[in-house]
Amino acid sequence: MHPFRKAVEDRDEDAVAALLAEDVVFTSPVAFKPYPGKAITAAILRGVLRVFEDFHYVREIADLDGRDHVLVFAATVSGKQVQGCDILHFDEDGKIDEFTVMVRPLSAAMALAEAMGAQFDRIAQEAAEG
Repeated sequence: MHPFRKAVEDRDEDAVAALLAEDVVFTSPVAFKPYPGKAITAAILRGVLRVFEDFHYVREIADLDGRDHVLVFAATVSGKQVQGCDILHFDEDGKIDEFTVMVRPLSAAMALAEAMGAQFDRIAQEAAEG
């Protein structure tokens, strides 16, 4: 099992953050502009852990050199079933430097956008403190 998958499934926020590069760029499935930096990315991921229910990974896909990894997941947000994937790229030190999330269907993406929007003041505060 990939260390990131284990950290997320264990809901270990510190282990998740430890896997992020300082210059990580997070690309959200519901926001146009990417979020650069470890503090905001870690805060967003903590927010995601708060809004996703019944979250679990169903598949791992990796390239041969291990620098690109896709984790396919299923969850529920506000009663909507979500399917999605975390697309991760690892730098030469083994830290995540690119993190892109894709989700479907549209109704679930809209529910996720609403749930994360409700979390965003807290996310911004956590990022500022982090």
